[in-house]
Amino acid sequence: MKRSKPADTISYGEAGSQVCDLYLPEGSGPHPVVVLVHGGFWRSMYDRTLMAPLARDLSERGYAAWNIEYRRVGERGGGWPGTFEDVAEAVDALSALPEGVADLDRVVGVGHSSGGHLALWVGARPGLPGSEPGGRPVVRFAAVVAQAAVCDLKAAAVPGIGRSSTVELMGASPEDDPDLYALASPIERLPLGIPQLLVHGRSDHLVPVEQSLRYAQRAAAAGDAVELLALSRVGHFDVIKPRHHSWKAVTDRLPGLMGSR
Repeated sequence: MKRSKPADTISYGEAGSQVCDLYLPEGSGPHPVVVLVHGGFWRSMYDRTLMAPLARDLSERGYAAWNIEYRRVGERGGGWPGTFEDVAEAVDALSALPEGVADLDRVVGVGHSSGGHLALWVGARPGLPGSEPGGRPVVRFAAVVAQAAVCDLKAAAVPGIGRSSTVELMGASPEDDPDLYALASPIERLPLGIPQLLVHGRSDHLVPVEQSLRYAQRAAAAGDAVELLALSRVGHFDVIKPRHHSWKAVTDRLPGLMGSR
């Protein structure tokens, strides 16, 4: 494999968490881009270093990797709507990179756990009302890869999935504000109108595989092109290990996902 260049950290806002790390491959661009969205149940104790190994691997494979950070629960401005606004702005910030760096027609989102939720939500942005957070996207995903993703916020709000993290993110329960969850939950935004690849371990004890199983069924019924890889003896963090077979399944499919738009 080719050697990747060191990452450049680029700010898209004034807060310390409003930054992205850009990993570029060798050679001239514009490069196809993979936007990486880390998980951690939207909480501030987890950050983009979780996805750095995947970013390096992607750049060695010839992709530009855009490893984004965003304000999270526990930080000023984190939660609804700040977390969502940050992720949307971080993706749109690709359009401000120098000409010839990023191929904006070939941008795929890859998110893990709660980052999978956010990646799917970014994929749904074209269908959001223009006045809502994330509406009127500048950069649109050609496809989304959701790894062990929280796909259904209403189901995740029950005790046992990240404890109270979903309600902390949204600032309300689904019963108290169903309209808010309808805007923020990927399963409520179907169809996305772009291909989706869901990768989920059947031995995942943090985000149950049923999240992806139910989402895949709903997405297919809505007319979306969706592929689900529900993998035996695979845990929650296995899917973000560069040498794991679940990641190879993603990289094998990336060229097709890039060209699907």
